[in-house]
Amino acid sequence: MSGFKISWQAALALIVGVIAAAKLPIAGIEGAEPFGPGATAAVFALIGAAALLSMLPLSGWLAAAILFVGAHGAAWLLISGIAGSEGAAHASFFLLVGAAWLLAWRCVTVLSAMRPENRSASTFLRLLIPTIFGAWILIIWETVTRGAGIPFVLLPPPSAVAARFANSLPVLWADVNQTIFHAVIFGYIMGCGAGFVTAILADRVDFLRRGLLPIGNMVSALPIIGVAPIMVMWFGFDWHSKAAVVVIMTFFPMLVNTVAGLAASGHMERDLMRTYASGYWQTLWKLRLPAAAPFIFNALKINSTLALIGAIVAEFFGTPVVGMGFRISTEVGRMNIDMVWAEIAVAALAGSVFYGVVALAERAVTFWHPSVRGG
Repeated sequence: MSGFKISWQAALALIVGVIAAAKLPIAGIEGAEPFGPGATAAVFALIGAAALLSMLPLSGWLAAAILFVGAHGAAWLLISGIAGSEGAAHASFFLLVGAAWLLAWRCVTVLSAMRPENRSASTFLRLLIPTIFGAWILIIWETVTRGAGIPFVLLPPPSAVAARFANSLPVLWADVNQTIFHAVIFGYIMGCGAGFVTAILADRVDFLRRGLLPIGNMVSALPIIGVAPIMVMWFGFDWHSKAAVVVIMTFFPMLVNTVAGLAASGHMERDLMRTYASGYWQTLWKLRLPAAAPFIFNALKINSTLALIGAIVAEFFGTPVVGMGFRISTEVGRMNIDMVWAEIAVAALAGSVFYGVVALAERAVTFWHPSVRGG
């Protein structure tokens, strides 16, 4: 054992595997065994080999690769075996899932400890680690719902959601086009733009700053479920009323953050600009707006999620027969929960992409800021 590098995750995976072996079979009802001897042996072999080999004095990349193959190979065999025999899993099934999860945990730990000098490898690691972490959320979801026989109407497994997603692409695209490319983007641009311009005016005119900001704090606390029906009555059932809700939700976060950002520049910097005989607009453009940029982008990132939430919730209160909120409310009534989860997945993906685009723009614009430079 002198050549072994003991890992508690790998050691615990071996122990759990031994306990699972004592509780065989993996699954079965009334003598029917969905896992044949070959599949059962392959699961144990993958878990045991990956746990033991990962404790050898290997390079980080090789150890991570062994753990990755062992964990995900075992998980794939377990999911494939239980598919079609939902609710037939025994304790051994869940113990083996836990052992595979421990190996995946060890894999992520090994990858997190690596410090590659190559920039491409570093970028690859930053993407791979959260991908493995997220994949195991789906794997555990899949194994628990199928192994425990949870009714699909309560919680469909990710594979069922993915199948519904693939079979409903035209409907999902129409909903995305209605909700995101019309209501969200238009309302986001209008709300953030109006909030930014109003913040400049409030900074310039003292009575606006003193009178508008307290009202803004009050309006930002208004419940969306109360505002949405009013907007539908004012602007109709099409996307315009949803865009109006988005404008309301995004206006005041941009206003408050921009006003705070414009006050972030120090007195010494402002005095220096005055010694150069700079006027208000020159000081604003060359000093105060750059200093406010982190605050402005913070509002843009917050609003990227608020806009999507506002548009979807607003569609619950009246919309044409298209839209993400309309689809969710309709399919819940029809008990098509897999379609609801497909819409949720689309919304999460769209929100992540939206947020990521704003974050990339922030890095490009505020490259000088310590939070971006790593200082």
